[in-house]
Amino acid sequence: MLSVSKSLCGESYEECKATADWLLSNTQVRPTVGIVCGSGLGGLAEMLNDPQYFKYCDIPNFPKSTVHGHAGRLVFGTLKGKPCVCMQGRFHLYEGYPIQKITLPMRVFKLMGVETVFLTNAAGGLNQDYKVGDVMIMKDHINMPGFSGNNPLVGPNDERFGVRFPCMSDAYDRKLRKMALDVASELGYNDFFREGVYCVVGGPSFETIAECRMLHKLGADAVGMSTAHEVIVARHAGMRCFALSLISNRAVMDYDSQEKANHEEVLQTGRQRAEQLEKLVTTMVDRLEHNNNDSS
Repeated sequence: MLSVSKSLCGESYEECKATADWLLSNTQVRPTVGIVCGSGLGGLAEMLNDPQYFKYCDIPNFPKSTVHGHAGRLVFGTLKGKPCVCMQGRFHLYEGYPIQKITLPMRVFKLMGVETVFLTNAAGGLNQDYKVGDVMIMKDHINMPGFSGNNPLVGPNDERFGVRFPCMSDAYDRKLRKMALDVASELGYNDFFREGVYCVVGGPSFETIAECRMLHKLGADAVGMSTAHEVIVARHAGMRCFALSLISNRAVMDYDSQEKANHEEVLQTGRQRAEQLEKLVTTMVDRLEHNNNDSS
């Protein structure tokens, strides 16, 4: 039965537990906060005090990051006195991994004691009011691969992780979103802060003009290739989630436009906003209550 379970739903509970136990045996940190750094935003991990680094390739059962701009390391340390674990780089469908494999770190986070997950990504702006360099708080997502059955929870459900049919109407924690807006206002970030809906697609090719137009009509404000899968698994496991999209390029919506989306633009925008995003997340972590499992 194990081989059938593993082939359908990725790594088994036992393998996730083995990975978590291996990490905990090699660090004194007992993280309650998990942070996932998107393209060009790996500097968040450098904010941790007394950091301890683990290359993904050295961690049992972990996939390996193959994307330029992703360091491919797990970093343990403290941030504002709170024990944290930070992914410097994530995994994507377009790298060829099964969707269950790319979300394995979320289950490992849970088994290590993480209660709250902060996720960042770089995304294309579909909302025509968004500018390059804007930061969008994710209030909801549209999971395009999920419409064709490519969901990280497909396969036999292990109740030790969560229920068979988890609710996703509260995927992005309301209290954390409110806190982020308050902190952004205090820091003077209102001019470039937004709140909107993120749409995930498979990639790695950037979206066509027709696809961008369709996604915008469906209600998406930004489009990217990550995050939503991780949030689904994190929520399934009972962790609460907060996510930010850095608008790194404007999606091309006009057939007469000469603009072209490119990955270097994504990384450059990340570098420009990195310091402000680090300040925002650091302030939010500082204000977290210890037990964050009572989602609202």
